[in-house]
Amino acid sequence: MAHQHAEGHKVWVQFADGVRPAIFVGGGENSTFFGGPPLAYVIFTDTRETAEVEMDRLTRRD
Repeated sequence: MAHQHAEGHKVWVQFADGVRPAIFVGGGENSTFFGGPPLAYVIFTDTRETAEVEMDRLTRRD
């Protein structure tokens, strides 16, 4: 599945209580193979933690 983000893009990760800044690292293709939503791998810029999140929760930031 194609997505609008490329490695290194700055993104916002949306949560129920707000957003966090992150860097897009790549997409996780296994989730769609097993019937789940498309996933993304990100690094949060405020803590340098990595996470796997649903692609729909990402918004590009400038």
